[in-house]
Amino acid sequence: PDLSFAWIFNEYPSFVHEDSRRFVSQETGHLYIAKVEPSDVGNYTCVTTSSTTNSQVLGSPTPLVLRTDGVMGEYEPKIEVQFPETLPAAKGSTVKLECFALGK
Repeated sequence: PDLSFAWIFNEYPSFVHEDSRRFVSQETGHLYIAKVEPSDVGNYTCVTTSSTTNSQVLGSPTPLVLRTDGVMGEYEPKIEVQFPETLPAAKGSTVKLECFALGK
């Protein structure tokens, strides 16, 4: 619970801002981009911040490139759900559950 995740696009301080196409999972740190556009091409670097130690760790840059052959790969449609069996929550608190639809 003391870790938070963010992504840098190309160079600091250009952080990826979440919108209708981009989402950063605070559970896994994964960056999800729906319907990749040419403006998304570049290098992405994960930044993990610990509130306990007040420190940051940067991952290695990961390049995103567009394929020109139109091949998407073989992805079977599926729903990614990793909910715990039970989720205790205090009355009046906010709970965020993450669910993703993947595929062609």
